[in-house]
Amino acid sequence: MTDPMRKPKLIAPPGACDTHFHIYEPAYPKLPTAPRPPTPDATYADYVKIAANLGLERFVAVQPTAYGHDNSCTLEAVENLGGATKAKAVVVVDMETTDEELETLTAQGSVAIRYHFFPGGALPWDNFETLANRVHEHGWHVQLQMNCRKLPENLELIKKVPGNLVIDHCGKFIDLVKSDHPGFKALQGLVDEGNIWIKLSAPYEFSKSGPPFFDDVGDLTKLLIEQAPDRTLWASNWPHPGNQNPRPDDVTLLDTLLDWAGDDVTIKKILSDNPAEVYGFL
Repeated sequence: MTDPMRKPKLIAPPGACDTHFHIYEPAYPKLPTAPRPPTPDATYADYVKIAANLGLERFVAVQPTAYGHDNSCTLEAVENLGGATKAKAVVVVDMETTDEELETLTAQGSVAIRYHFFPGGALPWDNFETLANRVHEHGWHVQLQMNCRKLPENLELIKKVPGNLVIDHCGKFIDLVKSDHPGFKALQGLVDEGNIWIKLSAPYEFSKSGPPFFDDVGDLTKLLIEQAPDRTLWASNWPHPGNQNPRPDDVTLLDTLLDWAGDDVTIKKILSDNPAEVYGFL
C-alpha cells in the first residue's frame, strides 16, 4: 500500500493552491440520496494533514453533492483553513436564494456556484444562464463539471456565462477521447475565449493507462497547458468520492505536473499564480 505521507517529488511553490477538495464531517447529515460519499467521513482534520504534506498553502473547498444546498460544512472548512485570505468556497445556491443570502455567502468566502451534471448534482441546465448572471453580480464565477463529450451540444449556452468559467477534471471525458474528438476541440475553442479555466484534476476518473502520469489523459492536458498555461489550475479532488477502493494517491496526483507541465515556471503558474487570479487570493 502506498504511504500517503511520503513526500512528493514536486516541491510546491509559495502560495500553492488546491482548487478542488471536499470536506465531510459527521456533524452534518448527508442527503439520503447522496451518491457514494466517503466512508468513513473525510474531515477537515484529515485534509490538513494531506495538504501540509503536499506543501499547499491556499485552498478552495467545493460543496459536495452529499450536502445538497446546505453549504454549512464547506463554509466551516473555509473558516477553519484561515478564512478568505487563505481559503475560498464553491457553493450551491438556487433560484430561491436571495441577494442578501448571496452577500452573506460572499462575506464567508464564497466565490463560485457549482454546476455538477452527474448523479447527485443539485442544479439543472434550465436555470444555468439565470443563476450564472445572478451570481456574477456578486463577483462570483461558475464552476462546471460535465462529461465534455457532450460539450458541443451545450456550447452556445456555456458561452453566455458572464465572467470566468472553471471546468473541472480536465473536461472529464468519460470514455476517454482523442485530441481530434469534437468535445475536446470544443473545449480548446472555449479556452481560446479567454475567460475559461481548466482544472487538471481527477485523471483517474477516466484514464485507462493509470498512474503515475495517466499518460492518455496527459496527452490531452499537455495540449491544454501548451495552449493556455495561464488558464490551467491543479486540484486534488480529495477525498476522491466514488473512487476509494483504494483511494487514489495524492502525492502521485501532485507529481503528475512534473510530466504534464514540465518546467518550474509553468508549474508555478498552475499551482500559484493562476489560482491567485481566479479565486482572488492577495
